[in-house]
Amino acid sequence: MVSYNTNQTCCGQPAFNAGFWGEAKDVCKKFLKDFSGEDYIIAPSASCVGFVRNYYEKLFDNSVQAEEVKAIRTRIYELSDFLVNVLHYTDFNASLNATATYHDSCAALRECNLKQEPRILLSNVKGLQLIEMNDVETCCGFGGTFAVKFEPISIAMADQKVNNAAETKAEYIISTDMSCLMHIDGVIKYKGADLKVLHLADVLANF
Repeated sequence: MVSYNTNQTCCGQPAFNAGFWGEAKDVCKKFLKDFSGEDYIIAPSASCVGFVRNYYEKLFDNSVQAEEVKAIRTRIYELSDFLVNVLHYTDFNASLNATATYHDSCAALRECNLKQEPRILLSNVKGLQLIEMNDVETCCGFGGTFAVKFEPISIAMADQKVNNAAETKAEYIISTDMSCLMHIDGVIKYKGADLKVLHLADVLANF
């Protein structure tokens, strides 16, 4: 059974990355409370999952929440990771008659060690042709506050990502992280490129 906690808010990563560790800790405590228990926690964002797995221990080291943090690290999964490696379910009878290219988010690659899982799921989508772009593992330039603090560099990185995607002649860019897709889509619209963005979950839900 799948349940959705309507009281949930942020995982705390924006405040943490901005250097507001005290404020981040307060948000993270709420996350621990909202997702207490023994159930799996599934997130359609490798960025959130990577933060909980890799940085909560740093925030809560030698605290009363330390054991709770260790436990939650074993229960939280990015969507494609959970489907492929826990449920061992890879074919959802989805269909999308289109060509697409896949963007590896930095969080998926470097914090969650995910590379093949999304591709395995996409390989079972009927009618979908997946074409790999050049420099597929290069950052799109979003990086949370990086996009604000270093806007020209961030935009240039996204522009290169869009150019690489466009060279494949794909109709869609698919990824696991909406933050990446939001950033990439902004550049797509600014350039007037003939591309659309899709989250992996939207593709799998397309029947």
